[in-house]
Amino acid sequence: MVGRRLVLVGAGHAHLHLLRQAGRLRTAGVDVTLIAPPRFQYSGLASGVLSGALQPEAAEIDIAALAAAFGVRHLPQPVIGIDRAARLVIVASGETKPYDRLSLNIGSVASDPYGLISQKDVWPIKPLAALLALRARLETLWARDRQTVRVVVAGGGHSALEIAASLCGLAERNGVRPDVTVIAPEPGASLPPSARTRLLAALTARGVIFQTDVVVGRSKGGCHMSDGTICPCDVLVLATGLAAPSLIADLNLPVDGDGRLRVRPTMQSVDDPAIFAVGDCAVIDGHERPAAGVFGVRAAPIMLSNLAALGDGRPARLYRPQRKWLSIMDLGDDRGLALRGQFWSLGGPALRLKRYLDLGFVRRMRAPAPSNGE
Repeated sequence: MVGRRLVLVGAGHAHLHLLRQAGRLRTAGVDVTLIAPPRFQYSGLASGVLSGALQPEAAEIDIAALAAAFGVRHLPQPVIGIDRAARLVIVASGETKPYDRLSLNIGSVASDPYGLISQKDVWPIKPLAALLALRARLETLWARDRQTVRVVVAGGGHSALEIAASLCGLAERNGVRPDVTVIAPEPGASLPPSARTRLLAALTARGVIFQTDVVVGRSKGGCHMSDGTICPCDVLVLATGLAAPSLIADLNLPVDGDGRLRVRPTMQSVDDPAIFAVGDCAVIDGHERPAAGVFGVRAAPIMLSNLAALGDGRPARLYRPQRKWLSIMDLGDDRGLALRGQFWSLGGPALRLKRYLDLGFVRRMRAPAPSNGE
């Protein structure tokens, strides 16, 4: 008989969908347990919260309430280990949870190639709670003496530029002049050339400075560059890329260059079919892609079908990520930059579409209100 004890670790986009469809899993005879923090910060709204356009609660989903509403056993403790031989998940209290199938949807962490995260006033872009703390830190500094805070963003990808724009928005909403420097070998290199030109010009007009270099060190009041120079810096934001959490490496299963678990189109590990993974912590062999929530959302229905099939032995479905997808950057000033392949659009309509999609997702994933009489 196929084992039917399913443990979900993490509450990313795909697992949120599974929670709301837990009844289907139970109907298929699958027993579900969720191990995840009690609250989830939705990544799509993180830049809006950082810029001050949205309050933190707008991006928050109560995982404990959602699990309870859909009858899923919830263990709100960090996972400290997975014993694949014994098929056990080990949590911080020492408690173990047996599984027949394990699904991982644990997101990503900020890449830190030069070991800077542990230093004072260095803020990684993941976990998302760090961005909330960064906003509070900057607002405290501005409120205390109203002087300019010199912020450096290390990195030049989509996330780095969006963070820089959000920091400008936060400064503007607090009545101070932005002092933001983006340091990267080639900021915006992954954007369509015309979109890159337009975006960098828009950020420059708001006071952002672009410097071609790499941040390799940190000292009080400055950042150390690869060429030996020092850039004045009070707050350093690390947006130098994303990698899989260390839990993935601890599995001793095949991973890609960013440490993401290599999985088949069924979303099962290429070496251990009992392990499923989805979202930023995994990558389908032959379908390299960036870390983006859209892939977890699109994979969720297929993941649900494959996990429900554990109870009746049906064949698994295959998920092949789309080659083009919509992403929208929040520029912190009531404008967005929408991108899909080589198509792009910068302006207010792009941000309004982003808000509609992101706030709609959060609304759908929150626990339903109790009906009358409950």
